[in-house]
Amino acid sequence: MPKVTRDDVARLAGTSTAVVSYVINNGPRPVAPATRERVLAAIKQLGYRPDRVAQAMASRRTDLIGLIVPDARQPFFAEMAHAVEQAASERGKMVLVGNSDYLDEREVHYLRAFLGMRVSGLILISQGPSRNAATEIDAWDARVVLLHERPEAIDDVAVVTDDIGGAQLATRHLLEHGHAYVACLGGTEVTPEVGDPVTDHVVGWRRAMQESGRSTEGRLFQAPYNRYDAYKVALELLAGPDRPPAIFCATDDQAIGVLRAARELRIDVPGELAVAGFDDVKEAALADPPLTTVASDRQAMARAAVDAVLDDGLRVAGSHRERVRQFPSRLVVRGSCGCAPHTAVSAP
Repeated sequence: MPKVTRDDVARLAGTSTAVVSYVINNGPRPVAPATRERVLAAIKQLGYRPDRVAQAMASRRTDLIGLIVPDARQPFFAEMAHAVEQAASERGKMVLVGNSDYLDEREVHYLRAFLGMRVSGLILISQGPSRNAATEIDAWDARVVLLHERPEAIDDVAVVTDDIGGAQLATRHLLEHGHAYVACLGGTEVTPEVGDPVTDHVVGWRRAMQESGRSTEGRLFQAPYNRYDAYKVALELLAGPDRPPAIFCATDDQAIGVLRAARELRIDVPGELAVAGFDDVKEAALADPPLTTVASDRQAMARAAVDAVLDDGLRVAGSHRERVRQFPSRLVVRGSCGCAPHTAVSAP
């Protein structure tokens, strides 16, 4: 059978091909409701399928949003990617996902690939300093929004959570249980980067400890972000002579690894060891015991990032600080800290 064209739809609907285009693309000009209904009915009757490739070539934009994450296998990034996909779908867009694997060259690879495909915009959950990524973005003059992390090298609109305030909340809560101090399981970075969430979690922990008059000397331990390697670090830490009474972990995945190590060493949580994490991944509620953690509104953050990357009006001008939208953090209390669950507490 011959391919149905836009001309066929226009003839059946009794209108012009331009009007058919306005209906299919939701603009740029308005179409009267009755006319829109005739066009949609003609499209359905004829089984017309728009040529998206041709549309992209004409507009130099596709219905795609690129999303680069450090590692989609980690629960936090998987849940954030799903939230971005839902928000993009609400705007009639699809999402392409690339994993940087915490490697600068892979991050740049996906930047080039997605921008070369003329995506409508790109959302970047950065893997680190991203100086090479910043150069690439400038070269393409791309529509980019940073999500979760805000590297100083990239001066684009960012959507983040209150990482420092959330970490302070969790650390204070553990201290309020009467522990002599709270240790911190941070990241693996020797030189912390400004705008990195894990670095900010460590900053929040330090501030809470210092506010309470506790020393942080020798109480910060480096660990990979994933539960498997964090479990190995925790085994050594908890089996040692200076086992901490409480641990704040920079990520929930690390905290789940700590809980596993404590169980293996027959250390009672929270009786002998209190634990708190950060991210509130879905598995946190199913941990044993359920994990006290810090949460943010991932759905709202994803929607804000998609809106910002698609709508020029939301891409505010001004200083780096003015181009950052920060969502509040809240403490979700469960069993691992030593008290019964209650209503979440928001960061001030």
